[in-house]
Amino acid sequence: MNANSTLDVLFVNPNSSAKAYQDLAKTYSAIETPTWALLLAQACRANGFEVAILDCDAERLTDERSVMRIKEANPRLVCFVMYGQNPNSGTTNMIGASNLALELKQSEPDYPTCFVGSHTSALPKEVLALSFVDFVLLNEGVYALQNLLRTDLKTSLDKVKGIGYKHEGHLAINPPERIVPHDRMDIDLPGYAWDLLPYREKPLDLYRAHFWHAEFDHEKRTPFAALYTSLGCRFACDFCMINIVNRVDNGDDINASNSKGMRFWSPEFILKEFEKLAELGVSTIRISDEMFFLDRRYFAPLVKGLIDRDLDLRMWAYSRVDTVRDDFLEDFKKAGIGWLALGIEAGNQTVRQEVSKGSFKEINIRDVCQKIQAHDINIISNYIFGFPEDNLETMQQTLDLAIELNTEMANMYPCQALPGSPMYHIAKQNGWELPDSYEGYAFLSYESVPLRTKYLSAAEVLKFRDNAWQTYFTNEKYLSLVASKFGEQERKNVEDMASIQLKRRILGD
Repeated sequence: MNANSTLDVLFVNPNSSAKAYQDLAKTYSAIETPTWALLLAQACRANGFEVAILDCDAERLTDERSVMRIKEANPRLVCFVMYGQNPNSGTTNMIGASNLALELKQSEPDYPTCFVGSHTSALPKEVLALSFVDFVLLNEGVYALQNLLRTDLKTSLDKVKGIGYKHEGHLAINPPERIVPHDRMDIDLPGYAWDLLPYREKPLDLYRAHFWHAEFDHEKRTPFAALYTSLGCRFACDFCMINIVNRVDNGDDINASNSKGMRFWSPEFILKEFEKLAELGVSTIRISDEMFFLDRRYFAPLVKGLIDRDLDLRMWAYSRVDTVRDDFLEDFKKAGIGWLALGIEAGNQTVRQEVSKGSFKEINIRDVCQKIQAHDINIISNYIFGFPEDNLETMQQTLDLAIELNTEMANMYPCQALPGSPMYHIAKQNGWELPDSYEGYAFLSYESVPLRTKYLSAAEVLKFRDNAWQTYFTNEKYLSLVASKFGEQERKNVEDMASIQLKRRILGD
């Protein structure tokens, strides 16, 4: 390593796709822009640091090739960013990060490595204890990383808040650093470093949207980008660990519910990001906010700004079923939001209330879906099988509801006690079996091991989930909907996707 390197930090987005998605990785899974690598890079660059991004996932790099690229970049610090828009992504990205970081250490032991992201925030001591990790950032790491880079990475480390490091064979965890406050979002998180991403022929053409987001048309999937207009969530569902990157407490018993809350960029600031993407030729965009359709003070001026700019975008956003407001749906459609993702979670109200801390209002889900579709907005429904109170009857109720609603897309997840979530701590306290590998937390992986329920084994949960997915996507009622809304070729594309059978170790495959 060249000690006089002019590159301060190389942000690495690892490639975990093959093990996380099996054969779906080749064609059907999305390749998303690395949100936090982009945010951290831009924040560092705005403060005078030289930065670069190596997106191993987008370029589908092998570990050997990735190590060569790191050596070519020759950074002072290699920062692995394990984060994704899906709640389990931080943990599943550890699959690729751990393999690559180990190979890097074996090949070039002098390169300092730093890990940041939701899994690191959830289990900082466990991550720091890994032989190939030199530093961890204890939350989102915006301030901690810049202060770390102001050192020589060897001395005065005890004065840098928000980091963990190794000192004379021991793990040292410093006092926490703050996260970027709401009133400094535009200043200290000044956008996305889009220009640092790799591409083949034109910007962002190595990234591809979710298959359904492109209306099951492969040609519409790229170029693609994902961005946040806000960070965090106000709710504290047991199964979610999104808010763990907000933690400002190093206690071992801290989980995502202890750091809930939302921060927003100003609408004027974030509208410039949409304009940048449009200028780069990107029209397919994911609004990744956990709860975009929630606070009208923020989403209303943003939606109006998008309408006024008429950028001709194809977007999707999240909403809870109990926050959809009929009076804004027309504006959403005009702004280019053609899909809403609804967290329906479970068909049984008691099961859902148990894991959402009673925060869900009693709501008629059928009416909500009808209102959305009446405005020509498609719905992707999110369902989870295997909550602690689930049994075969309640999971069947969830599947029955999904088939009845027959929305344009449905995600069906096995419940996982994700590190950083309240459910992970509950599982640890109760001695429930947890996955013994990062791959075990990947919903679609061969090694996937979901949480058992009070009444069902992990294998029974996973078998039901996989059968439910096949039932939904081979259902003639659903396939007819796809054909009528998107076309006969798109129906054929869905049938081709459904023909790919996942293999599962715990099911004896």
